[in-house]
Amino acid sequence: MKINKITTNDLRKMNGKEGLILQGCGGEVKDWVDGINEMLKKDGILLDNTKFKNVSIFENEGLTCILYPFDNVHLDVGKLAMWRLQSYTAFAGTWLTDYVDNKLGGFQEKIKPDCALIGQDGNIFNLMGIASHTLKRNGMADEAKEMCSRITDAKNYHEALGIIGEYVNITDGTEQSDDISENYLISM
Repeated sequence: MKINKITTNDLRKMNGKEGLILQGCGGEVKDWVDGINEMLKKDGILLDNTKFKNVSIFENEGLTCILYPFDNVHLDVGKLAMWRLQSYTAFAGTWLTDYVDNKLGGFQEKIKPDCALIGQDGNIFNLMGIASHTLKRNGMADEAKEMCSRITDAKNYHEALGIIGEYVNITDGTEQSDDISENYLISM
């Protein structure tokens, strides 16, 4: 089991993800995770012997909350929705998307930093390296890792370029946004 400590700002970056958030979880997090896994298994909500193994905890409004992400678990979502409503008074359970929209003001839009790729050596690994460096310098190391993984799985050069364009604004370097550090421009 892996328990990650995150912030509400991290939650706002989880656009496109879904999960169950339980609010007011005092005590040992491991006990909460084990207990909820057992309860959901018993109620036929967790299927195929899957369980929540990678959860996150965060603090908001004086409460300790646990996020049970839906990645890598097989769920009967209909039964989970009913369980969540029936157990609301005990666990104050809500969906990740509802929590972010209603308590945190919505998801952050992804910001794509400018990246001077036009005029560079067009070797895809060179372009991937430059784009990855740009993302990392802008505090987006997870996105850099994700981008590189997707590029190495791309079927062709054009698909790989398209993936780079999902993460950075491809420029010729003449106009850089404030999203990129000055040191990076000088080092090029």
